[in-house]
Amino acid sequence: MDRKIARAHAMKLIYEWEMGGDGGEDTRLNLLGVAPGERESEYMNRMFEGVVANAEELDASIASHLRGWTIERVSKVDLAILRLGAYELKLGEVPAGIVINEAVELANQFSADKAGAFINGVLGNLSRESGE
Repeated sequence: MDRKIARAHAMKLIYEWEMGGDGGEDTRLNLLGVAPGERESEYMNRMFEGVVANAEELDASIASHLRGWTIERVSKVDLAILRLGAYELKLGEVPAGIVINEAVELANQFSADKAGAFINGVLGNLSRESGE
């Protein structure tokens, strides 16, 4: 598994958590096919756990950049992508351009047609606000 796949799996775990799941080992092994200790599984786990632990703060940051929207109106898939992107931007370990590009790619793969542009705008504004 590479970082791109780990990021997609983290987004899926975040989505499952948002829908009432726990993102536990059963999901990781049986649904995603990720065995403990698999390459990049640490990244997937760290992103998922970080988003869950910081969801309230991340949601507040995201909500402050929604123009004409409320966080409740954002689709759950888009919200999972935004939370992951916002958390990665907050960590500052990956350049902002890469974080945003990867989030847009996730939106293009898993969400509606215009979601990529929406996510690009929100994360771009978050990035500029934090000085990335």
